[in-house]
Parts: sequence; C-alpha cells; structure tokens
Amino acid sequence: MKLYYKPGACSLASHIALEETGLPYQIEAVDLKTKVTATGQDYWQINPKGYVPALRLDSGELLTEGPAILQYVADQAPARWLAPAPATLARYQLQSWLNFIGTELHRSCTAFFHPQAQDDWKNIARANLDRRLSYVDEQLQGRPYLTGDGFTVADAYLFTVLSWMKPIGVDLSAWPQIGAFQARVAARPAVQAALKAEGLA
Repeated sequence: MKLYYKPGACSLASHIALEETGLPYQIEAVDLKTKVTATGQDYWQINPKGYVPALRLDSGELLTEGPAILQYVADQAPARWLAPAPATLARYQLQSWLNFIGTELHRSCTAFFHPQAQDDWKNIARANLDRRLSYVDEQLQGRPYLTGDGFTVADAYLFTVLSWMKPIGVDLSAWPQIGAFQARVAARPAVQAALKAEGLA
C-alpha cells in the first residue's frame, strides 16, 4: 500500500492507522498547491480529486476519502482491533464517529484555512466547534478513547483534527477530557512514528 499525504493534513489519520497495523506500506508527500508529488508526478493523474489522502492498494486500485481509507486499513489487520467487525452495531457506532468528526469538526476548520474566508464564516465555524468540542469532551468522560477502552481509527482521525485547533486559535484548555485524550494518543508509538515521518515530531 502507498499513502499520498500532506504533512499534518487529514491524511495524518490514515498514516497513523497504517503505522498501527504493523503492515508494510509506503508514503509519498504531495504539494497541494502545485499538485506535484515528492517524486515529481502529476497528482491530478493519480487522484483526479486533487486532495489527500489517497491510498494505492496492492492491487493497483486507488482508494480515496479518509473515513473509507481508515476502515479499509483497519480491516487489513483485524487482530489489531482498529475497527469493530463489519456489520456489527459497534462498527456502525465507529462510522457514526467518523462522520461526526468529518462533517462537524473537520469541515468547520475549513473556514480557517480558506484564503477567502471572511470573519462571519469564521465566527460561525468557531461557534460550531465550541458546541461540538463540548460534546466530544462529555463523551470522553470516563473512557480513554471514543468507543471505549480500545484505540480505533476514529481516534486517529479525532487526534488529527484536534491538532489543528492551536494553529486556528482554538484553546482546548476548556475541555480537559480532550486535552487528556490528545496526550494519551500522542504517546502511542505508532503516532510518534507517523509524526516523525511527516516531520511533525
């Protein structure tokens, strides 16, 4: 498998998941402004969507969209329990978290990275983040990870999105459970390995 990524972007979640599996994989950075990969390839020719992550499978097929990649990667190493078994309620709960993180947290951050975003858009996004982060903080009360005692790909995605909060000016100190979660996930060897590989550690 080969992951196309941008350091610190949402593709970090897929990178963490791959590292957690212990399976062999490769990574290649993408300059999202020029759409050129580290080896000089035209990224549009690799992924017509033009953004990361994208995962080239051993079969040669390309898989895109973070939540789909995360579940695929988890299913390649079922003994690591990075996702519950397919067709179980626990799996649908995981998918619920992946959708929540993607649509309510990740999407809300778009306003702070978009060069044409006006203050009114940012204010709406910040208010939404405040509400959603409060919900996440409540859900982490009494549990180390989103779905309970075990780390899953949803935690990798949440960790990645939360890492953007300081750069966009959101102070996480108001949510102590989130702060503890971030520290807990950051200490995982696989997370440290992914961060180091992306030049973020």
